[in-house]
Amino acid sequence: MNLYYTENYREMSRKAANLLAAQVARKPDSVLGLATGSTPVGLYAALQEDHQTRGLSFAACRTVNLDEYCGLAPEDPQSYAYFMQKMLFSGLDIEPGNTHLPDGKNPDAQAECSRYERLIASLGGIDLQVLGLGHNGHIGFNEPSDAFPVETHRVKLTARTIAANARFFPKAEAMPKYAYTVGLRAILQAKRILLLVSGTEKAEILERVLFGPVTPQVPGSILQLASHLDVCADAEALSAVLRKHPETVQDTGNPEKTDR
Repeated sequence: MNLYYTENYREMSRKAANLLAAQVARKPDSVLGLATGSTPVGLYAALQEDHQTRGLSFAACRTVNLDEYCGLAPEDPQSYAYFMQKMLFSGLDIEPGNTHLPDGKNPDAQAECSRYERLIASLGGIDLQVLGLGHNGHIGFNEPSDAFPVETHRVKLTARTIAANARFFPKAEAMPKYAYTVGLRAILQAKRILLLVSGTEKAEILERVLFGPVTPQVPGSILQLASHLDVCADAEALSAVLRKHPETVQDTGNPEKTDR
C-alpha cells in the first residue's frame, strides 16, 4: 500500500490525476474503473486539464463505472451516466462507445448484473479502479452486511446513504432507493486501485478501512487484500491515521510533479 499525504482537496485531486495519467501513459488502452460522488470531481477536472493542456489522450481507453441508480435513464440529470458525461467525458477525447455504466432502466436485475459482469470480463478486467469511501466504509454501493458481495448486484440503499445523496436531487423523495453496483471481486481484481478520501468526517473510517479487521461490516476493509493500493488523502482525512500509524504515510512532495 502507498499512502499519500496531501495538504488539501486540490492537492489530493492533483496527486490522483498524476497517478491515473501515469497509468494511461504506460498503457494507452487502459480499462479504467470510475467512481461518482463529490470526491472524484477534482480528479476529473484535473484530467480534463491534462488532456487540454498537456495532450494526455484517452482515445484508446475503456471505462467501466461502479454503479448506477435503478430507474434512471442516461439522459436523466441525476443519473451517474449524466454525471460522468458532464464531469469528465465531455472534456476528453474518449470514444463514447468505450464508456460503460450499468443500465439503470433495465428492470431485469439478474440479466443486467450478468451483462455487466460479462462486459468487465470481456475487457480483460480493470487496469486501474478509482474509488471513493463512504461514511460507513462502503465502496461503490457495497454497503455493510454479513458477507462481502462478490458480483455485480442490485442493492437496496441504506437510509444513511439515501440521506447523504438526496442533496443531489431536487426533492428528497426523488432519490432512488435501489442501485446497481459492481461487486468486490471485480474491484479487488483490478491491477491497481486508487482510493481518494477527503475531509474530517472520513478520518475514523479511513483508519478502520486501512488498519482494522477485514470485515464485511466495513466493506472497504477488503482493500487491505489488494495487490496494489494507492491511497490519496488530505490532511483532515488522514488525521486518525497520522495519530495512530504515522510511519505509514508518504508525503507527496510537490503534487504538481507528474508521476511518470
